[in-house]
Amino acid sequence: MKLKDKVVIITGGAGGIGAGIGRAMAREGAIVVAVDLNPEAGANVLADLQQHSPQSSFIEFDLTKHDQLKNVVEQVVEKYGRLDVLVNNAHASKQVPFLETTPEHLALSMDTGFYPTWYLMQAAIPHLKKTRGNIINFASGAGLKGHKTQAAYAAAKEAIRGITRVVANEFGADGITANLISPIANSEGVQAWAKAQPEYYEGVLAGIPMGKFGDPEQDIGRAAVFLASEDSKYITGQTLMVDGGSIMLH
Repeated sequence: MKLKDKVVIITGGAGGIGAGIGRAMAREGAIVVAVDLNPEAGANVLADLQQHSPQSSFIEFDLTKHDQLKNVVEQVVEKYGRLDVLVNNAHASKQVPFLETTPEHLALSMDTGFYPTWYLMQAAIPHLKKTRGNIINFASGAGLKGHKTQAAYAAAKEAIRGITRVVANEFGADGITANLISPIANSEGVQAWAKAQPEYYEGVLAGIPMGKFGDPEQDIGRAAVFLASEDSKYITGQTLMVDGGSIMLH
């Protein structure tokens, strides 16, 4: 029970990697608040979470409503009295060649990924100071390697890496850690991508030394548990590659 009674917010928590992280953290005793736009998926995930963590809850919310993001944090703190971990997982984007990328494509990626990460961190940090808590943000191989057709996504992900390191520097003395996970996981999105672009998918799979995509709960979720636990309290500002060895940072 590494996360016993810790209160955790996870954006995009109703599916894919977010749901996997939620399940992994609930198994370790965390009170998980899954934030997502999809109420049906949220209800299904909540049923799973409450099997291990009865106090866990779901908040239906559109993360593009940036001026209201602080209300999510305040709602959680009002209900539970504290906040220990913020997981900024949600992100939407479209794959388009660079010369065809429009302001609308950039806006989608920034509005669902970068800006929610920015504003939720600003809202959460005063509460995380009290608990000497943890922030877990998400990077991507798209940004680290510059994957084709993913300019908007890569730009937002690398911007998230930049602000995460700033937060790690500014609030390390307060006991707050801020780290990133760069995952490869067999999520619903990846499964859809495999059907739409099978040759590209097989090429990526062939480049993973461990020979498989990670499991959202068992692989990505357990790494997130580590970053949310006392086991990682002397680690901050780092990008943890949870990708089967597909990218090895120097």
